[in-house]
Amino acid sequence: MTIEEIQALFTAPDGAYSFARWGRPVAPVVFGVEDDTLDVIRSAIRSLASLAGAEMGEADAELGANFMLFFFREWDELAEVPDLGEILPDLPALLKRLKQADAQSYRSFRFDKGGAIKACFAFVRMGGPLAEMPADALAMGEALGALLTWAKTPPLMRDESGEVGPGPEIARLLAAAYDRTMPDSARDASHALRLWARMEAANGQAG
Repeated sequence: MTIEEIQALFTAPDGAYSFARWGRPVAPVVFGVEDDTLDVIRSAIRSLASLAGAEMGEADAELGANFMLFFFREWDELAEVPDLGEILPDLPALLKRLKQADAQSYRSFRFDKGGAIKACFAFVRMGGPLAEMPADALAMGEALGALLTWAKTPPLMRDESGEVGPGPEIARLLAAAYDRTMPDSARDASHALRLWARMEAANGQAG
């Protein structure tokens, strides 16, 4: 993976570079799924957090659950969720935009004073094409999307054993992003050079 490819993963359409990782343990809670699917989602989050080196927790001292995942059939259902307007400002206007765009998912982050992720709220509409996606791939994709502030979440791969997850280079990038010597957040594209250097160093040690 080149430095330019890493930069692109965290560069918004307006050209701004924006990177952030979790600055506290991730404490997830999932709404709208059956127990068997819930186990798949929890397993995906634990597996990916372990791969990255991100901490997991039972609860956050400030927020309780700080990674909330909502699964539903249509966006209108969210209008009935108690107190959701406190999480998503101007909820009616947001839902209108998401419906007009025929959006399948939406993710919103909250950050601490240092710029690190302190909460993530993910919403997945299962009434469209995502309803046909295997549960493990859907769960892993949501977990991956929440671990860093990607401009666009990288695609997943399914290996010969049938396990789904990030490809080898994205796995190394996750580990580099959560290296303790790296910052929790960055707004300068030169940060991508540091990520690349950490990935190269780790690759050399593995070799």
